[in-house]
Amino acid sequence: MGTAVPTKDVVLVHGGFVDGSGWQGVYNILTSDGYNVSVVQNPTLSLEGDVAATRQILDQQPGPAVLVGHSYGGAVITEAGMHDKVAALGYISAFAPDAGESVMSLIAGFPKDSPQPPILPPKDGFLFLDRDKFHDSFAGDVPAEDAAFMADSQVPWGVDATAGMISEPAWRTKPTWYLLTTQDKMIPPAAQRAMSQRAGAAVTEVAASHSVYVSQPAAVADLIEQAATS
Repeated sequence: MGTAVPTKDVVLVHGGFVDGSGWQGVYNILTSDGYNVSVVQNPTLSLEGDVAATRQILDQQPGPAVLVGHSYGGAVITEAGMHDKVAALGYISAFAPDAGESVMSLIAGFPKDSPQPPILPPKDGFLFLDRDKFHDSFAGDVPAEDAAFMADSQVPWGVDATAGMISEPAWRTKPTWYLLTTQDKMIPPAAQRAMSQRAGAAVTEVAASHSVYVSQPAAVADLIEQAATS
């Protein structure tokens, strides 16, 4: 997996249904600890487009960076992470696909006895989460008011983005960390465990929902700082 280079630069990549503003708690901790933090705003129309948006931000980094992805953002960093500015990868309750895999193919392989993400049937090529099930499934440990706002401000997630296949997974060559959320109802913990083990990641487990980056930003920031300083 290579050797990490200590860095003060961090790039954060959000997942589907949300935007980059959810990283604010993590951003505040990292910047107060002296890190330079950039937040990618994925269009979430296609994997190719989101990888391009991420590479654009990586191009601007002054030095080597830790590239961090939440949920679908894990697929984005898996493809974008071969960028020469990326020193290490951080997966936050995230997909970590292998070559030829997509988020859609990974979801199809979820254990059938675990909670399934309440994704509504596609409409005009876009996906939404069932608003009434958003709090329980996506943000179980987030205050109800905040979860309601997240549900009502959903970003349409392009079906094409979920189908985008990985060509060369960066975790095969870059040092990798993974924050596994044991209360997750979007990506089953068993699936997270299998992906993180396959990636050879250094794994930290935390009792949190899929929205751990919102509910427990300190745990997320701690994992990122481990990656940055190793």
